[in-house]
Amino acid sequence: MKRIGVVAKVDRQEAGVVVPRLLEWCAEHGFAPVLEKETAGLCPDTGAHAVPKPELPAQADLLVVLGGDGTLLSVARLVGDLGVPILGVNLGGLGFLTALTVDELFPALEALRRDELVIEERMMLAARVSRQGERLSEYVALNDVVITKSAMSRIINLEVSVEGQFATGYRADGLIISTPTGSTAYGLSAGGPIVFPTMDAVVLTPICSHTLTNRPIVLPASLAVEVRLLSDQDVMLTLDGQVGFALKRGDAVEVRQAAARTRLLRFPQKHFFSVLRTKLKWGER
Repeated sequence: MKRIGVVAKVDRQEAGVVVPRLLEWCAEHGFAPVLEKETAGLCPDTGAHAVPKPELPAQADLLVVLGGDGTLLSVARLVGDLGVPILGVNLGGLGFLTALTVDELFPALEALRRDELVIEERMMLAARVSRQGERLSEYVALNDVVITKSAMSRIINLEVSVEGQFATGYRADGLIISTPTGSTAYGLSAGGPIVFPTMDAVVLTPICSHTLTNRPIVLPASLAVEVRLLSDQDVMLTLDGQVGFALKRGDAVEVRQAAARTRLLRFPQKHFFSVLRTKLKWGER
């Protein structure tokens, strides 16, 4: 592991301090840094190798992401099936995925050199949009696939099938289909369950369902879920809250477990429950 790719959320003040320090650390320990182009703008005089963001995963053995969970989500989708591990450092707010603090970055890199970090594999979702039998687009997501009405739309009607069998219909503001990783994101705020992040499962959580008996449900990740839009109004499909696609009446969104998996690095002692206690104040009155 000699090439370290670096992506930073450049509008964070801390990024301008941490990135030069990281380049110094790489030089001292014989690692070759590869910077995402915008990140390279934080230290233009270093002459470090810089590439466009989509090309970064293919040119790195490790990716260090400095920012918030949104920054890490965008990188995870780019990694795809390359399997490059990601070390997330939180420069933002909540930070479930970017669980390391800035102060923990360099101890974590030293621990990595000693092979003391744990790699967690997280499942991803693959979403495919079809219109009148024609495949229009395909996406992957680490957190969630969300179908939701626009700001001015009324309640939308959705029909959900699992493994080709009709499961239920929803009259709601939308539907969240999340991974266990995404269960602590949008799904949690919509009343969904917290699912241990390394499990292989899919969570369906309706958003403000018109029928109070429509509750979140957890499915095996091996099952394919199809959602068909029955309403003729403005509806969006969003992936990880970052990529969007406008749906039309009759469109079908098929969601299944992706072949690719995201590999996240963490300290052995920083397990999921310690993150829950820190981020959600679990167990506090």
